Amino acid sequence: MNDVRLAVVGVGLIGRRHVEAIHRSAGVTLAAIVDPDHRTREVADVPWFPTLAELPAGSVDGVILATPNGMHVDGGLASIAMGLPVLVEKPLATDVAGARRLVDVAEAHGVAILTGHHRRHNPLIAAAKSMIDSGEIGRVVSAQAMFWLRKPDDYFDVEWRRQPGGGPVFINLIHDIDLLRHLVGEITAVQAITSNTVRGFDVEDTAVIVFEFESGALGTANVSDAIAAPWSWELTSGENPVYSQTDQACYLLGGDMGSLELPRLRVWSHADGGGWYDPIETRHGSYEEADPLVRQVENFAAVIRGEVAPLVSGREGLNTLAVIGAITASARLRRRVEIGG
Repeated sequence: MNDVRLAVVGVGLIGRRHVEAIHRSAGVTLAAIVDPDHRTREVADVPWFPTLAELPAGSVDGVILATPNGMHVDGGLASIAMGLPVLVEKPLATDVAGARRLVDVAEAHGVAILTGHHRRHNPLIAAAKSMIDSGEIGRVVSAQAMFWLRKPDDYFDVEWRRQPGGGPVFINLIHDIDLLRHLVGEITAVQAITSNTVRGFDVEDTAVIVFEFESGALGTANVSDAIAAPWSWELTSGENPVYSQTDQACYLLGGDMGSLELPRLRVWSHADGGGWYDPIETRHGSYEEADPLVRQVENFAAVIRGEVAPLVSGREGLNTLAVIGAITASARLRRRVEIGG
């Protein structure tokens, strides 16, 4: 079978990582890059086009859309109009309405749309989900997510990072929300408080959120990009070599028979299923490491070949974005907000 031919649209930092992932993926070929900056011709020795409209018909089998967030809906709709399956980097859109329009059009036209929540493709997460689903920690009662790190001052030299939508809730927490939905189940309501007292920008630098899950479980997230700390996926997972790696945890999932610590995949439980008077024991799950961006590309190619369903569909991306929308609304209104309410 011939390789699936992909175009990468938008060749900034994440776009270049997609290019690298394609080069390391089986059964996939980089067939084109699309970017208005002519200097991106040098990114790869493949045909370059300034816009999607100039991409020749039949030259690619699918599109990875890695443009700025505000361009996702237009780029996604253009890909769908061309009949091209599209993997859209997270978030699908800058608001829920735009994301819903994109997903609805894709489904109406029968064109596959995927969301770039690449962490779900990490074998670590697959192992964690298998352990939870098999009842290894019993019924999930509560979950805790931590995102504490310090972004350097020059990170905010880019104006949009100082504006609403450029803070850790929209940019970073969206990944954690997606994993909580994947591991624990649908989130039905949230209550959030945000603060910008550290930097004073028009966007939050710190947030605390309480979650209600459909299963009855509860959860919390404590989020800040203004704290020098080791407790975040970026600094614990080793997923991206640009960050130093710590041996700390960023997620704790508590069940009535045990608790799971991620990303170390460590389970805590009492001997013989007992309680607090009994010795507490620990064991580690196992998995084979693999680059989640490569696995995401290979899943996209398998979807295009009609072999599998998307691991993270467009609708999944929409549902995660809906939780983020509820969090921002809750912080603004200072009250509990139901998802979709």
